[in-house]
Amino acid sequence: MNLDPRTPVLVGTGQLNQRDDALEPVGLLAAAAREAERDSGGTSLLKSLDAVRLVRMLSWRYRDPGALLAEQVGASPRDTAYTADGGNNPQALLNGAASDIAAGRADVVLIGGAETWRTRMRLRARGERPAWTVQDETVPAAPLLGGSGPLLGQGEKRIGLEPPSWVYPLFEQAHRIDAGRTVEEQLRVGARLWADFSRVAADNPHAWIRRAHTAEEILTPSPDNRWIAWPYPKLMNSNNMVEQGAALLLCSVEAARRHGVPSDRWIFPQSGAEANDTLELGARGELHRSPAIRISGRRALELAGTDAGSVDLVDVYSCFPSAVQIAARELGLALDDASRPLTVTGGLTFAGGPWNNYVSHSIATMAARLRDAPGAVGLVTANGGYLTKHAMGVYGTRPPQAGFRAQNVQAEVDREPRTRALVQWEGTGALEAWTVLHDREGRPERAFLSVRTSQGGRTLAVCQEADDLAEMTGRELAGVPVRVALDGTARLADAEDAAGP
Repeated sequence: MNLDPRTPVLVGTGQLNQRDDALEPVGLLAAAAREAERDSGGTSLLKSLDAVRLVRMLSWRYRDPGALLAEQVGASPRDTAYTADGGNNPQALLNGAASDIAAGRADVVLIGGAETWRTRMRLRARGERPAWTVQDETVPAAPLLGGSGPLLGQGEKRIGLEPPSWVYPLFEQAHRIDAGRTVEEQLRVGARLWADFSRVAADNPHAWIRRAHTAEEILTPSPDNRWIAWPYPKLMNSNNMVEQGAALLLCSVEAARRHGVPSDRWIFPQSGAEANDTLELGARGELHRSPAIRISGRRALELAGTDAGSVDLVDVYSCFPSAVQIAARELGLALDDASRPLTVTGGLTFAGGPWNNYVSHSIATMAARLRDAPGAVGLVTANGGYLTKHAMGVYGTRPPQAGFRAQNVQAEVDREPRTRALVQWEGTGALEAWTVLHDREGRPERAFLSVRTSQGGRTLAVCQEADDLAEMTGRELAGVPVRVALDGTARLADAEDAAGP
């Protein structure tokens, strides 16, 4: 095969599930890295690492986990780096590593992450601290890749709308209303989608939960499937109580040959693209759309010389059903195409890959699927924050005709229409989307609302009125008047309020 020796190739992947609480996060990742080297079929790749770039881990705080990992696998890399929070980061790291390899700035790069969250929570519940590695101030902090800014705007923080499990149901409602569905109809759409994902996870040897669920199980509240933030029961939420690590080994074609990696192990990154939607939820043009997904996805496919209809395998970032539905719409992918499911892993609810590192697992699984299908092309999407930060990657078993190319398309996304975000506002507006939080006994606690003003702005508010909470889970309220106070509290408006101030 006559190839540019600087062509980047993904040569090895490692995925591990830990169910015995034996290893801390970096130890689990080091084990996954060794598995990636074995998977490559080559020799001494880990000892030849010149860069280790890792995804932010939430289970434990490390100053430079890449340096610690390198020590454990016998490597002496020139540089190590760490990311900020965001599920987009594994794909963004791969885009950067492939670009560096193509340009001669790196030769062998390890990417990955790991979480041992279940153990950490078990120990915390007992009042114990893990006996894991502590890097003190004598260890220089690793350079931060991808920025460390906030993930939410002031409007959200002001009312306490911060956990993703409270935000993504708002997107679900907005998508439902735009599609003209009832709540029950929308629940069934999401449940059927998640049932499809669970069947993929059941066949994925690296999935955390390998049991197919029916749509009825997923949409029906029960003690084991309680409401979290209506209209999402627990089985429509991502699963963080897992212990998993994933590692990816990339190198140049020249290095792959030098280390004896058989060419049938090579997966070629074809292209990548990145962009962010606006940080403030209130400023988004529409809550059921994502210009960054649409534009970055289209660009990644164009750079790879293909289109959505020609891609053979897909893994759409799947923290919540709304994330998949919105991405599928923006990319032109069908939700119910049995010949091309929207996941190769099974998604975050069933396959796992918690917090920031799911896409390391989806890239690894995509590589395995592509090796079994010579000539096929795969698309991986990655999402960070609150449907905010996006990275795309196209992969194949054949080298890209124009070489690997990646592009940041933020300038084009920034030209898309936005909405005026009103952090502090008083008046009567129209209810755009809403979600109702429930306690562990299934009782409604409070609701978060997105409200549109008559002048076209948007404000976010919180409601704790018991009668209103019952209304919000009992009937269709899209467009009904809502009275918002300056402190961000709100209630459904009565006839007198609806007349306006």
